[in-house]
Amino acid sequence: MVIASIDIQGGNVVQLKQGSQLMLQRDDAPQLAGEFDRYGEVAVIDLDAAMGNGNNSGMIKQLLRRAECRVGGGIKSAEQAKELVSLGARKIIVGSMAFRDTGGEKFAVNGAFLETMADAIGRERLIVAVDAKAGEIVVDGWKTRTGLPLAKSAASAAAYAGELLFTCVDREGTMTGIDLEAVTSLRDACGGTCAITAAGGVSTLEETAALAALGCDVQLGMALYTGKILLKDAFIESLDWKKCNGMIPVIAQSYDGQVLMSGYTDREALAQTFARNNLCFHSRTRNKLWMKGEHSGNVLRLRRLRADCDRDTLLAVVDPAGPACHTGAWSCFGTNRRYTWEQLQEIIEERFRNPAPGSYTATLDDQLVREKILEEAKEICTAKTHDELVWEAADLLYFITVLLERDGVKTEEVLDELDRRHKK
Repeated sequence: MVIASIDIQGGNVVQLKQGSQLMLQRDDAPQLAGEFDRYGEVAVIDLDAAMGNGNNSGMIKQLLRRAECRVGGGIKSAEQAKELVSLGARKIIVGSMAFRDTGGEKFAVNGAFLETMADAIGRERLIVAVDAKAGEIVVDGWKTRTGLPLAKSAASAAAYAGELLFTCVDREGTMTGIDLEAVTSLRDACGGTCAITAAGGVSTLEETAALAALGCDVQLGMALYTGKILLKDAFIESLDWKKCNGMIPVIAQSYDGQVLMSGYTDREALAQTFARNNLCFHSRTRNKLWMKGEHSGNVLRLRRLRADCDRDTLLAVVDPAGPACHTGAWSCFGTNRRYTWEQLQEIIEERFRNPAPGSYTATLDDQLVREKILEEAKEICTAKTHDELVWEAADLLYFITVLLERDGVKTEEVLDELDRRHKK
């Protein structure tokens, strides 16, 4: 997997050389998060919090609504971690606290802290940052040496986490190449007990492929922002093409989770998927590239691609423009399209955009729809039977959705907020 890094300092996206020298600065973090999300999770690091200079919590909340993020920087308690997960963080990165003893005065792998974190959010969500200079763990925004050896300390921390994030601080921001020997030693020391993501100095696609061959993910920063490596190219290079003889299975899934179809992609088809922003496959029967919906118009618009743990299968999350199956069925697996809240909003959106003669929806201005919501809320409260409750609930949901559409609120935003509350 390829992970793009968004380091936040003073509300801006920055890239620092070896954690101190400012190399570049941007102010478009939300836009970047949306773009990066197509290719993998986004690593959002609060540098101010990591260095004890305040925090960028407001900015991070925005990014969590735009992308699947792993969040780190100054996280010192299980309460902080749980709150970030409730806001949508996929994983939590902890660094300095993982290597301070319980009293905070000496340096050691803090098993008690890591165990508490793993219990609070689940081991699979916990990433331990093992940042190192010359083979020694460093903390406090890479300013403090701990005297802890990288490989041994990382192996101990791996017992509590689903993943390690190794940053070679000596090469961070320099684009002088990843220390593959250090990555290999780290992988061997951990013995496959958890996933490893490597960062620091990566500057070529060949390095991305080499890390993938080691079974490691790559996190890109400076090379990405300077254009030396493009995420689409890095994504392609990170896959296990040899294992699949150059042809990787792709499962297409709608945003609401319904499986639509499956096919195969090769390097050319995957590159075209990114170029066209519509899902492309390699036809094994015709031995050529084809874009789904090229003739029918029922394209599958790409939201994001994710590789599985073995990097030999892809999940494509898409927005279907119509039925996915050549038979006219919504899914190639014989299921009808589930009527979803999202689909209801799509219909209402179409009624406003292209009002048909006599369309009731098109007549609902802001005042009228609010009056109807109050009316339907009263009726659902006075419903006596099961059928009446279903009928009135459908009416209320319809008018609420009209109001959301009029005010530019997407149903998925409401569901995301419910999900956030559930995770608290």
